[in-house]
Amino acid sequence: MTIGEICNREVVIVDRATSVAEAARLMRRHHVGDLVVVEALEGGRRPLGIVTDRDIVLEVVAMGVVPDALRVGDIMGASLASVRETEGVFETLRYMRGRGVRRLPVVDEAGGLVGIVTLDDLIELLAEEMGELARLLGRERAREQAARP
Repeated sequence: MTIGEICNREVVIVDRATSVAEAARLMRRHHVGDLVVVEALEGGRRPLGIVTDRDIVLEVVAMGVVPDALRVGDIMGASLASVRETEGVFETLRYMRGRGVRRLPVVDEAGGLVGIVTLDDLIELLAEEMGELARLLGRERAREQAARP
């Protein structure tokens, strides 16, 4: 299974010039903990960074900075980790662990944004798969009992 098959394709985006206050309002309105910062790309958008609710707390609120005085481009991370939509789920998980990130923009071959995958998404997928394995064990036991009373 590729990461493109499970990523969330409804990504809330902003550009670098969006105020931090507006970013916080967008997070609240869309019930998300992150926004992908993008720039226009021929035929799409290229991710430049991610701003999280934690970034806002640590960089703005905790420092006593007025949210309208900063732009998301001021507080987003310096380097962005992303993953191609053709990557496998477990390769993506290893990459996230190696980079120490909980969220990754998912991009196409041209680097255009197609979605986002989060640690929560992967945990949910793995929990579903573990449930399927548990059901298999129960069916195997029942099949054996029916075949060998």
